[in-house]
Amino acid sequence: MMKTVLIAGGGIAGMAAGFAVTRAGWQPTVFERAAEFSEVGAGVQLGPNVTRILRAWGLGDALTQVAAFPAGLHARSMSTGEVLATLPLKDAATTYGAPYVTIHRADLHGLLLQAAAHQGVQVHSDAVVQRVQQTPDDVTLEVTQNGQLQHKHADFAVVADGVWSPLRQQLLGDGLPTFTGHIAYRALVAQAELPAHLRSQDVSVWMGSQAHVVSYPIRGGEYLNVVCLAEGRLLDDDANHLQALQTWNAQKSEAQTLAELHHALRGACTPLTDLMAACSDWRLWPLCGRPVMQGAHQHVQGRVALVGDAAHPMLPYLAQGAGMAIEDAYELAAQLLGGTPMNVPARLQKFAHARWQRNARVQARAVRNGQIFHATGPMRLGRDMGLRMMGARLMDMPWLYGARL
Repeated sequence: MMKTVLIAGGGIAGMAAGFAVTRAGWQPTVFERAAEFSEVGAGVQLGPNVTRILRAWGLGDALTQVAAFPAGLHARSMSTGEVLATLPLKDAATTYGAPYVTIHRADLHGLLLQAAAHQGVQVHSDAVVQRVQQTPDDVTLEVTQNGQLQHKHADFAVVADGVWSPLRQQLLGDGLPTFTGHIAYRALVAQAELPAHLRSQDVSVWMGSQAHVVSYPIRGGEYLNVVCLAEGRLLDDDANHLQALQTWNAQKSEAQTLAELHHALRGACTPLTDLMAACSDWRLWPLCGRPVMQGAHQHVQGRVALVGDAAHPMLPYLAQGAGMAIEDAYELAAQLLGGTPMNVPARLQKFAHARWQRNARVQARAVRNGQIFHATGPMRLGRDMGLRMMGARLMDMPWLYGARL
């Protein structure tokens, strides 16, 4: 018996879902809006909760070929450069049974795309999913491909088309995402081009006032991913322009970007300002999001499952956006294993109830981390004192890294 699924979105969430459900005995077809897959975004951190899944999927060796394995995560003061506390990431494999890695987003996507193709997942690019419809027995996606509107039918569908998902709007009708007031400035720099004292194979989080900087190695350690996350504003025209809010790779003039970074990093220590000065070709990412998940209905509607950012946009302050999408895919496949077209709705409900509370907790913790990273006044003093006293115990998250799905 053929068991079919249609997946809207060919990013990390969509490709992970396609690969996972194939292993569970379903035949997926993925529709990706972009005309071709390209390198989007920059670095991604994957905790042991995620690399454990990739290993279980047989992708551990492929991950090792493209990832970096930082030994520690250092929480630093932006103003002084002091290391307030260090979480020994090298111990993750012993403590949680899987490593902590850092990787270029395109390398992670490429790994999943290749694995999915090897499993026989059909992927169609330049295919825009316009609408989803369903009956008690099946689902239909309206897809525009090669200028033609087509109707695709299957037993169920997965919505994985990101934070701006138009399909979510049809299913839940809860409005558009909103701009958080935070902007990520991203750059990649070859480590060989940096002075020796600025090179690093570890993760550093430099915490300041209303801003922080994260840096870590990617592509086997050959490049350093540098991100400044600052509370700021877009140009007045941009704040009301959806296209400006939806882009990952916006660019302002070099002079304007440098002026904004200079303002965000006012009072920063010399090592950090030197690192930022060594970077160029800055790309801007306006952070948009939604309120924390409120229930299982935001994951599943009938025969349609929402995964990744379409269901639960994650601010990057816990480094779990890609991770939660991969966890969604793993749980979805686990619930569908042995399922039939007839019992899909019940299986999807089990998936939704297994996932929504954990995703809500991660969303809320990411928001809280943003407040902590950007703390001012007494809260900042308390944060720094707590890190100095408790160190790794304060930074470690067994509830997150140790969860076994």
